[in-house]
Amino acid sequence: MPTVRHRAPSGRRGGGASAVVGVLGEILITLGVLLGLYVVWQLWWTDVQADRVQAQTLQELDAPTPDAADVAVQVRRDDPPVMEPPAAGEVFGTLQVPRWDDAVMPIAEGTDKREVLDKAEAGHYPETVMPGDVGNFALAGHRMTYGAIFHRVEELEPDDPLVVQAGDVWYVYRVTDMRAVQPSQVEAVAPVPWEPGVEPTERLLTLTTCHPIGLNSLQQRFIVNARLDYWLPVADGTPPDLVGQTAPPADEEAS
Repeated sequence: MPTVRHRAPSGRRGGGASAVVGVLGEILITLGVLLGLYVVWQLWWTDVQADRVQAQTLQELDAPTPDAADVAVQVRRDDPPVMEPPAAGEVFGTLQVPRWDDAVMPIAEGTDKREVLDKAEAGHYPETVMPGDVGNFALAGHRMTYGAIFHRVEELEPDDPLVVQAGDVWYVYRVTDMRAVQPSQVEAVAPVPWEPGVEPTERLLTLTTCHPIGLNSLQQRFIVNARLDYWLPVADGTPPDLVGQTAPPADEEAS
């Protein structure tokens, strides 16, 4: 009986598969590196660029600087002056948040991403009122990338001051409510937040930003509501809340 000899496999098929796997591996590694660079660009470099633009904007705005040696002796709770709406993209004031280590950010008209928000500016919703007016003065800001001016929004607590300077006036609002909502809940910026169609009687402020922090940050919106506590002319000095002091309550002031 003849002997049957088995020929050893040539290895070509296995070698070809190995080559394909190797190429795919290199592609995946390259994509991983590119993705990593993109994340660095998004989370770090955009902040660097936006912070640089913001600093220049604040310098050009020449906004008043809080001075502990020049704290206002009296504050006002009557009807405040209200400035006319500025042109789209115009920077018209600042927002200062003592809870965020006295962070200062420019306020500009409009919520255009490239022209306002990506410059580390708080964007004023044009359909809402100006600071100090009856109704809802609503602002939007980034929470991730491009300066991330509202990054620490969840650290705010009820009664925290949110200080707006617009023109020659300081407006001091106090936080009343915070909540995460769906992006479709546009009633957050209604004249009376959460009550569309209701006529406003109070002077309110709303902050809006993305939520939560991370890759799914567009899933919801985080909303902060506040109510005007007092105002004063810039010429009268620094608001007490900007230097760690507290303005007298309305009843004490009246007495």
